[in-house]
Amino acid sequence: MTTYEAVIGLEIHVQLRTRTKMFCRCPNRFGDAPNANVCSVCLAHPGMLPVANGEAVRQALRVGLALGCRIPERSKFDRKNYFYPDSPKAYQISQYDQPLCAEGAFQVPGEDGGFVVGITRAHLEEDAAKTIHVGGEAGRIAGSGSSIVDFNRAGTPLLEIVTEPDLRSGEHARRFLTLLRATIVATGASDCDMEKGTLRCDANVSIRPVGSTGFGTKCELKNMNSFRFLERGIAAEIARQTALLEVGGRVTQATLHYDPSSESLTVLRTKEEADDYRYFPEPDLLPVAPSPTLLEELRAGLPELPVARIARLRDTYGLPDATAATIALTPSLADYYEELAALTGDPRLAANWTMGELSAHLNAASLEAAASPVTPPRLAALIALTVAGTVGSNAAKTVFGELVADPAVDAATIVERLGLAQVDDADELGAIVDAVLAANAAEVAAFRAGKVQLIGFFTGQVMRQSGGRADPKVVQALLNDRLR
Repeated sequence: MTTYEAVIGLEIHVQLRTRTKMFCRCPNRFGDAPNANVCSVCLAHPGMLPVANGEAVRQALRVGLALGCRIPERSKFDRKNYFYPDSPKAYQISQYDQPLCAEGAFQVPGEDGGFVVGITRAHLEEDAAKTIHVGGEAGRIAGSGSSIVDFNRAGTPLLEIVTEPDLRSGEHARRFLTLLRATIVATGASDCDMEKGTLRCDANVSIRPVGSTGFGTKCELKNMNSFRFLERGIAAEIARQTALLEVGGRVTQATLHYDPSSESLTVLRTKEEADDYRYFPEPDLLPVAPSPTLLEELRAGLPELPVARIARLRDTYGLPDATAATIALTPSLADYYEELAALTGDPRLAANWTMGELSAHLNAASLEAAASPVTPPRLAALIALTVAGTVGSNAAKTVFGELVADPAVDAATIVERLGLAQVDDADELGAIVDAVLAANAAEVAAFRAGKVQLIGFFTGQVMRQSGGRADPKVVQALLNDRLR
């Protein structure tokens, strides 16, 4: 049987963070009452003319620079013609042959060596209205009985980022999109919240025999609304196309809906080609010609981007790529980690606590690291107690929970108040060890007969009898002495 490989490209739509819409002064705001933020421009009343939002242009340029795109000297707006209830003009103002940001390349690091994804273009356009399909699962058209339209979103500034077909799996697509999102968030251009729809992703998927350079027939997975569903949806489409070809079938170009609950794919419509949209230049808007001075100002204003921070965390602190990436993808978590590493002097131990107890606490409380009551100095003090042997690992987790519950108390006070200090007195622990060995004579005999892994069992019993306070090193020494 033929072995196939996937060829995947993404189209990512990012709503830009501006006060007003792309071509009018209506508020660009999420969560308001339906059809509250509308005017004669975004509702396409006769005679109304658009005016481009300068801040949206600057935000889009900032993202383009962060993605390594070439910025052409001149770009223009075009009309993309189609009829659908979410488009009151029956066309969308977009960019066709002269986009704001041209080709670029985006590096995705990883312990597998990483990979590079080409950026074909990033162009400005206006978002469509929000169509809500009543009766369909999660507001989708599949299974719905009727549709209603909220025009608050119509005219929202939108940056469409189109990649080259450089991705080869759903896992690669997830990794790329995760890092791309973090990069855009770092620029301040968007919050990229998939739940609010400020980041949406379509995936174009085809397969071809391994070793060939041509392209198969692509199908588009529309509006993947989470990184996990993107990965799973692509995997399902690769499997579907492979199964078709292996029995002599033919893939038909189409737009598909992926249902994550059933892992099923449903054809929504046959895919339109660019010619179907009858693009032509927008006559009511001037071309955009960013000056070298503006581009230099925007480039200089970019923060340290996630790809650079991943490399710095890896090289400076000796972290594995995966750990560095997880920390760097959230700027506030990365800031927290670097302060904690400096306070403890132990980057690896700081990373373990950041990725473990701290991240679990932040996720459970839906907090940014900067808002946690467990500040880096408070956590560093707890870590110092563990390094000194004052508290064991289990007791340290209890102390961490108390630090979350009471922002005014320090780790040492909690240890003293709860009596969590580790016991290292050999006489006191010796009595517990003797009692454990006496209560488990059969296991003692098995150990002496060669079942040496039972040392873990005895250690656990002693730790349990001591309320988790016994010093494991002292316990190990006592056990080894008595079990000879």
